[in-house]
Amino acid sequence: MRLRSPALVAAAAAALALSVSTTGAASSSAAPAPGIASATGSYVVLLDDDVAARTVSALHADRLGLELGHVYSSAIQGYSASMSPTTAALVASLPGVASVTADTPVAATAQSTPTGIDRANADASPTAAIDGTDQRVDVDVAVIDTGVDLDHPDLNVNTAGAKNCTLFGIGSADDQNGHGTHVSGTIGAKDDANGVVGMAPGARIWPVKVLGAAGTGLNSDVICGIDYVAAHADEIEVANMSLGGGGEDDGDCGATNGDAMHAAICEAVANGVTFVVAAGNDSADAAESTPAAYDEVVTVSALADFDGQPGGGAASTCRADEDDTFASFSNYGDDVDIIAPGVCITSTWMNGGYDTISGTSMAAPHVAGGAALYAATHPSATPAQVQAALESAGSSDWDASDDPDDTKEPLLDVTGW
Repeated sequence: MRLRSPALVAAAAAALALSVSTTGAASSSAAPAPGIASATGSYVVLLDDDVAARTVSALHADRLGLELGHVYSSAIQGYSASMSPTTAALVASLPGVASVTADTPVAATAQSTPTGIDRANADASPTAAIDGTDQRVDVDVAVIDTGVDLDHPDLNVNTAGAKNCTLFGIGSADDQNGHGTHVSGTIGAKDDANGVVGMAPGARIWPVKVLGAAGTGLNSDVICGIDYVAAHADEIEVANMSLGGGGEDDGDCGATNGDAMHAAICEAVANGVTFVVAAGNDSADAAESTPAAYDEVVTVSALADFDGQPGGGAASTCRADEDDTFASFSNYGDDVDIIAPGVCITSTWMNGGYDTISGTSMAAPHVAGGAALYAATHPSATPAQVQAALESAGSSDWDASDDPDDTKEPLLDVTGW
């Protein structure tokens, strides 16, 4: 448990009162130019660990007239708010503030869609027990994405655990894009002889909506989602993040570069949640994208597979990739830990439907489902142990000749789980 420091909160309050007074005097004689210092934008404020976010965020909002967004108090201490660059600089100078960074856009990493359950050998998994009978895997997986179709008949959605982080929590976590529902189906579509089946059939899906109908959102909303998962780390074993934005790993859980999302993920992982993330679809080094670049997550690249079998030679079913090779769009590099099918994947879609799309967004949930299978049979396993199991069980039976880096990542294989 983190200790809160009354002295530090009091010091922050005193400093803030002085700063507001000084700023007010200055602004009366030299107001910032319209459209420059006075323009407002969204910022993420990361506080020191021993500062109570709810108390200090309210104080900052009251004294500086901030429009508060999210308040983070589980994975990290901090908040998001709308403010001018001048005010952001002032907040950054206050005691107890670790960093203030401009909010940044994130987007779903889907492109177009693969088969995958067969290739990952989920049908051979004794835990998945795929036989057309609805015997649900006892595991909880958070899908940090565009939301989930809360009424989809092929999904076991934990509606009581749904969280909407978009638009400051206004509205439900229902999916209005399709991406999050597709991810959820690959993880845990029911084994009920209808529609499709997932890697961990019937797994309880926790919808955590951080992206809107266009598949885009803000970093602050993503942090809200991670914060929510951290608050429920005693219930959630695995979290999938098929999204990303620019950035890099500072090797210090965000402490060096003020990356609040990194700090939040590190805390959630420390609390026992395995995070699986998409490598990205830019045909670039994953080191240039977050959360893919973080060492604390399982980063997944995409394999083009059109028939669920090794050996190559199958005809493409939806896009111009060669069977059994590294997907042409997939990011690569040292930060990639494992590869999974990610081209022409059919899964659940919003409004009770199904669709076929491609991307590392589709590869990641195969691995998240694999992690869920392992966690279901190894309930005391740490995230590091889950990752080690995924990598050690992986196959080398794929053609890496088109992989831009010189490392052949293990291909997801859950045969023994």
